Amino acid sequence: IRVRPLTCTETQRGDQQVVRSLGDGTVHVSAARHDATFGFSAVFDAGASQEAVFEGSGMRQLVELAIDGFSCTVFAFGQTGSGKTYTLMGPFAQSTTQPAAPGLLGLMQRSFACLLQQSRGRGSDLALSASYLEIYNEQVRDLLSPGPPCALPLRWSKTRGFYVENQLSVDFESLETIADLLLQGSQRRRTSAHALNRHSSRSHALLTIHILRRAQSITPAPRVPQSSTCPSKQGTLCFVDLAGSERVKETGSSGQLCVEANNINRSLLALGHCISLLAKPRGKRTHIPYRDSKLTRLLARSLGGSGITLMVACISPSSRCLSETLSTLHYASRARRVTTRP
Repeated sequence: IRVRPLTCTETQRGDQQVVRSLGDGTVHVSAARHDATFGFSAVFDAGASQEAVFEGSGMRQLVELAIDGFSCTVFAFGQTGSGKTYTLMGPFAQSTTQPAAPGLLGLMQRSFACLLQQSRGRGSDLALSASYLEIYNEQVRDLLSPGPPCALPLRWSKTRGFYVENQLSVDFESLETIADLLLQGSQRRRTSAHALNRHSSRSHALLTIHILRRAQSITPAPRVPQSSTCPSKQGTLCFVDLAGSERVKETGSSGQLCVEANNINRSLLALGHCISLLAKPRGKRTHIPYRDSKLTRLLARSLGGSGITLMVACISPSSRCLSETLSTLHYASRARRVTTRP
């Protein structure tokens, strides 16, 4: 859980701070008619640095597991304006000419640096590539392919599961290249301003790093006559920046913004339904409706398959956001009960 600071607008308006971290992974919500304590793997309060979130959330271990051939996913969830994109990417106003200060870089850039450091340490046996897409109004669009983003078909196969057809994958070997790809794709994402957020993401974005660890010949011991080979491994590290849940009444959305909000909320509801069913004991589970939205189809392997998943739930401490904050905390509590078989 990450609790963002109160904004200047909230402070000037006189909003009360109703969320506090109690330490040891617990967070307390205290307001009129509401007094509840929730427990999680880790809680980061308003004073936590980006570095503290990276080290304390287990993100470094996730990078190492992806190199070892596991399918790893981290996704940020929460109300619009709760700090999801900042947690993953850092400040919104950054570009190739005006990069963010090193201390403000998010989980993605820190993971890239960790991954490339590990890659250099292992010599030339790692091949890295990246793909970046968004789900906007239930259409899957490639954020790296040249030209205006166009809808791509979502397919299913027995060997690959759900996958996006004709998605561009770009090889990279340096931190500068992958950072440029991230900024290039992020600038093409659909964003709009409304009453709660000046830079509200209107789509769910998925950046996937594909890690191929090539097969290596192992020098045999002096008394062992035959040579042996370390098999190749293919892992993935997927970053999912979910669009924020929002109430149209609070955001003042209308027209196209309202259509976008309805599609965002519908896909998040489908995600929440899948998580609720996956949180049940295996013997009591019914059919998991991954096909209810394109978001849940693409996250099927991360949620209930063979992957390892980290969920960062971002919340506002403001009394005005109490309802959405409680909803996010309950959502995250259910997600914590989901177990996979990596």
